[in-house]
Amino acid sequence: INSDHSVRRLNKGPDRPIFDQEYRAQMLAGLEAVDYVLVFDEETPHEILRQLQPDVLVKGGTYRDDEIVGREVVLEYGGRVKALGVTPGVSTTEIVRRLRDAETEAISIPLAQTAERRAA
Repeated sequence: INSDHSVRRLNKGPDRPIFDQEYRAQMLAGLEAVDYVLVFDEETPHEILRQLQPDVLVKGGTYRDDEIVGREVVLEYGGRVKALGVTPGVSTTEIVRRLRDAETEAISIPLAQTAERRAA
């Protein structure tokens, strides 16, 4: 996975990464199909892929198979590349939106109630 520093360099947004690299690595390592999780700081995983030669390179989210960074490296030695697609309601963008909405709601309701009390 991309290191926290690498994610920031990729300009994914001011709030990224939402989950730090240790948490993201632990989530992936907990999957039965995952043998190893490595955190890399480079812009691309090309060198790590050349060294490790995983059987399968998997990417989630909105990527298509032909858009996955490192695809050509994995295919070159006979590995497979797979995009998992999107799970509705499970995305970092959606998590950020929900948190912002909840924060706005939590802040605005007490302020509105305070204004009503003052008017009464």
